Amino acid sequence: MGWTLERERWVLVIAGDPGLSDFSTAADALGLGTRRVDCAGSGDLAAIGADDRVIALDVRGLDEGGVADLASRVDHAASARGVPVVAALGNDQIDVMAASFATAQATLLCDPAASEIAAALVVAGQGGARPVGAMREGEDARLHRLNSEVARIAEVLARLTAQEPAAGQSPSVADRRQAFDPGTSSETIDPSDIRRAIRARRIREQFFDRQLMEDPGWDMLLDLFAAELENVSVSVSSLCIASAVASTTALRWIAKMTQAGLMARRADPFDRRRAYMVLTPAASAGMYGYLAAVRRAGLGIA
Repeated sequence: MGWTLERERWVLVIAGDPGLSDFSTAADALGLGTRRVDCAGSGDLAAIGADDRVIALDVRGLDEGGVADLASRVDHAASARGVPVVAALGNDQIDVMAASFATAQATLLCDPAASEIAAALVVAGQGGARPVGAMREGEDARLHRLNSEVARIAEVLARLTAQEPAAGQSPSVADRRQAFDPGTSSETIDPSDIRRAIRARRIREQFFDRQLMEDPGWDMLLDLFAAELENVSVSVSSLCIASAVASTTALRWIAKMTQAGLMARRADPFDRRRAYMVLTPAASAGMYGYLAAVRRAGLGIA
């Protein structure tokens, strides 16, 4: 059963100043009841109430140590109760947040707009923190029901959107070129070929609308495969940049590709607050097979 927008349904807002958090503002606009907890007073997170249907975590403004500690505790508590998490964070907090959420269902929003927060809260309450725009089978029908449910607050969301600044351009791909060692097992594939393909895709965006040419999943697979050949590590934030889309969109794609068994997270053995993304063995084999096929066909990497 879907989550109805009723006052008795609770959102647990955890923030440095929960009363001023964008989550509280969005919940009020949606007509949702909230329980608000200051980050400093969130020690007893195991006592999540029966009516806490969504945990809204705002870590913006916290230092790295505070983010790692709080996010880890929220992850543990949310997992134990099966409660989805919607978190707001800054772009500089992507890596520590990605490393801290190991088990809970979490939607990570980077510097989100008020309307984006409102939509994420409703989607999380609909049955889990599935990423907005996850493009799985039946998603269109689910989003249609969601649109019908929030129709009565369309005017509020429109007002929130009208107050938001225009979205900026997504950063271009970061070039992490390293010297290629021809003595490795991947000597028949030059990672510079893949890097050139990535750069060609960025050049394409100079001539066509980027939104019409978006293909973040493939961009990320190319970037991870090139990094595998170069034997370099790819942080979550770096992979977001390589996707050439907004950070929140990139994080949704990372979650989708991870669930599909194409990407995996590898903890940094020297810093538990960091994690790296890698191709799974199946995805790596697929990339090798793809490159062999296009070479046999006399084609370039698309």
